[in-house]
Amino acid sequence: MPYEHTDDSVVVIIGSGAGGGTLANALCQKGIDVVLLEAGKQESIGTFVNDEWASFEQLAWRDKRTTSGSWRIARDFPNLPAWTCKTVGGTTTHWAGASLRLRAHEFMARTVYGDIDGAEMLDWPLNLAELEPFYRRAEDRMGVTRTNDIPGLPGNNNFRVFYNGAKRIGYRDCHTGRMAINSEPRDGRASCRQLGFCFQGCKTGAKWSTLYTEIPAAAATGKLELRRQCHAARIEHDPQGRATGVVYFDSDGNEQRQRARIVCVAGNAIETPRLLLLSESSRFPDGLANSSGEVGRNYQRHTTGSVFAAFDDPVHMYRGTTMAGIITEESGHQPGRGFAGGYELETVALGLPLLASFVDPGGWGESFTSIIDDYANMAGLWIVGEDLPQSTNRVTLNRDTTDELGLPVANVHYDDHANDIAMRKHAYAQGRALYESIGAKRVIETPPYPSTHNLGTCRMSEDPLRGVVNKWGQAHDIPNLFISDGSQFTTSAAVNPTLTIVALALRQADLLALKMAQREL
Repeated sequence: MPYEHTDDSVVVIIGSGAGGGTLANALCQKGIDVVLLEAGKQESIGTFVNDEWASFEQLAWRDKRTTSGSWRIARDFPNLPAWTCKTVGGTTTHWAGASLRLRAHEFMARTVYGDIDGAEMLDWPLNLAELEPFYRRAEDRMGVTRTNDIPGLPGNNNFRVFYNGAKRIGYRDCHTGRMAINSEPRDGRASCRQLGFCFQGCKTGAKWSTLYTEIPAAAATGKLELRRQCHAARIEHDPQGRATGVVYFDSDGNEQRQRARIVCVAGNAIETPRLLLLSESSRFPDGLANSSGEVGRNYQRHTTGSVFAAFDDPVHMYRGTTMAGIITEESGHQPGRGFAGGYELETVALGLPLLASFVDPGGWGESFTSIIDDYANMAGLWIVGEDLPQSTNRVTLNRDTTDELGLPVANVHYDDHANDIAMRKHAYAQGRALYESIGAKRVIETPPYPSTHNLGTCRMSEDPLRGVVNKWGQAHDIPNLFISDGSQFTTSAAVNPTLTIVALALRQADLLALKMAQREL
């Protein structure tokens, strides 16, 4: 049964991706009533398309955003700072599946790395030991390979090239990764059929997505109402400063108001701070949960880039799993390399449309077309490194530009820190050495793409003056407001964030259920 808009006993969750979808299911399994607001439409395994551009049109968040800062994205893709999704399941419909735990030192960046000029270094208010049981639950729920006795995925040609180069230059820890992609049938979902182009929606359902795992499981409890094409516009509060509900626009563009006992925001690290800033009031003139002034600040996207290499013989990198290959040995803190933190190297493949868009943005002429001509003979890897939090890297409201609902759009400002630049330079050199060691005739260093890892804009902190939420994702200012996505990340770490987002959501669900039972929320 649908919940009444006046029902103030429900938990309202905004966003149905890794954080919101997981949280919704975890709460529903505990018997808690949930209204899940999703701005996008609902697709399915049957409607997904194995075509990069068509999939982008189908799944991507294409509402206008603006950019500023010195990063190349502001020049190359000024209205696409991030590649996120506007669809049921959120960006779990568009991700590679890499599912890695943060390491112990990555929770203690301030302690381990020390103060770094120009960076807002801070330790997480929790540690690996506290999150470890939830990592185990998340890995089991998602079916992460190389955990819980789940075998790894097979290596495709792109991985074989990657592996051989890794061994040539002295790397030892290289394998097909920990992936939330079924290597064998599990939980009613098929095993990977190695169709390729894994960033987009998985046609076999082998890749974990809240679209066809968490959300159907939540619905089966009878405790979930999923409202599609419902775009949250602001969160309201009472005179005491407690959240009372969410105002949103429905699929017909009509303004609606859903009352709430608790509000959880999981719109990703761009839309989440945007919503809090849009929720300004006389009591919170700088935006909701923003007495610290930290909402939107410390935006992180990882230090990324790609290295592609052309060989004399065909590789067909696009065949098989896109990112089932990883080298972990650069991920530790080794300051002798000239930078703090570390990075992973992961296999990556792009189809021709995306390669043409991203390999050399703005490229033209023979130098560009020759890259495309070598497509069948190319191998590729992606850099995932820890970028440092900077207060000036932030999401703000661009009040000069509005979306189709008349709301100010998000502006994303980003400048690379000198540490990020040094890390990327080192990673490019290692990628080049890897491919040249096995006979690459040409190596191309590709700049970062529009981000898929968006983190840190409502970060956790023990000190309310240095962040937005506590170790549970609970707003310092508003006890019944929670952040449930990658916005919580205190620092970015050197791993893909989805597993940690899911683990944090499971942990948050346990706290909410306890506090609700005790009538503290």
